[in-house]
Amino acid sequence: MRKLLFEMAYDGSRYHGYQVQQNALSVAEVVQDAVEVVFKKREDIVGCSRTDAGVHASQYFFHMETALQIPPEAAVIALNNCLPGDIAMLSCTEIPPDKAADFHARYSVCWKEYVYKIWNSKVKNPFLQDRAYQVKYPVDAELLDRCAREFIGTHDFRGFCSAGAKPTENYTRTIYRAGVHREGDLIEFRVAGDGFLYNMVRIMVGTLLLAAEGKLKEGDVTRVLASLDREQAGITAPAAGLYLNWVSYTPFGEENPVK
Repeated sequence: MRKLLFEMAYDGSRYHGYQVQQNALSVAEVVQDAVEVVFKKREDIVGCSRTDAGVHASQYFFHMETALQIPPEAAVIALNNCLPGDIAMLSCTEIPPDKAADFHARYSVCWKEYVYKIWNSKVKNPFLQDRAYQVKYPVDAELLDRCAREFIGTHDFRGFCSAGAKPTENYTRTIYRAGVHREGDLIEFRVAGDGFLYNMVRIMVGTLLLAAEGKLKEGDVTRVLASLDREQAGITAPAAGLYLNWVSYTPFGEENPVK
């Protein structure tokens, strides 16, 4: 059996998340349907992460095993011919036999980066409908950038986890980088870390927006983190602005051989 690692991207607007749902359309279901057509069998696919309804992915990986001897490049073309326009296969890599047993699309991930997009204008942008969160009041992106850097480091993030999350014994995560950048009316929050709790990035965004509203000042993110209190953090920002942007199978700071 061969183990193939596929890289893809998708617009999550019309999907109820990546993972298969019983009564709702998911990205995984659509991809698995295409895999069944191309590989002549409904092979299991193992994704690198969960994404919620309406969340997008600029880079996403899944692995699968197959006995079919189709070249990786041909598999990408064939799958794209079967997929709708909002899901695209970008590449395919065959995992070497001596590494296949130890490689797992989810558990081998070393770190991930998310991007959250904010459209900061009183006028809506039709091209960012369901792809960015519109905030109409003025936002000081430089202030948000300084506040975002307070997330960097190893912290207990239980105050940045939604109440509906499954209980976990470990809320500690390490954030390698975090910052906010403005390009015209588009503001982007980027955050990279070794892992993320349920809705953690969206709550981080909601907390930064408290600073934009004047309700938090520099240094307060550190205080909110230390409180471990969900009530002190901001809202859970809408899913539409969130993108899984980068997935790495090598430690932070090293070149990612998959990309």
